[in-house]
Amino acid sequence: MNADVADLPQEARLLELLFAREDVPTLRLRIIDSVTRAGLDEPRRSDFVLAVHEVACNAVEHGGGEGRLLLYRNGGRLHCRVTDNGPGFSEEVIPREPPGLFAGEGGRGLWLTRQLTDRLEIAAGAVGAVVTLVVALS
Repeated sequence: MNADVADLPQEARLLELLFAREDVPTLRLRIIDSVTRAGLDEPRRSDFVLAVHEVACNAVEHGGGEGRLLLYRNGGRLHCRVTDNGPGFSEEVIPREPPGLFAGEGGRGLWLTRQLTDRLEIAAGAVGAVVTLVVALS
């Protein structure tokens, strides 16, 4: 996965940025703008933006207070890779069934992200987590 991203041509890269807690409100707007220009139509656009927002919020809250986002187009699909400097995690933290609203369980945002995207990949980075969300362009 990392080698593919490193080899991406510049024109495939739609948005690259570092973000922290104070950037989260404007981050969503930048993602909307980028995926709209890439041609992602509703309702998939709203679903994808919500999914990316959930992962970015997790990076800020659980991954060291900041993260990196790379949104790119590859093979008729949009990919968004979010990395952080936290302790990392694996897909096992995502509940298989819809988590209860009041049960105090974790993983609700990741469960929702899995439902809203075509693919969700979670890997360990050199430090922290690497989460990649994928959705097909219509």
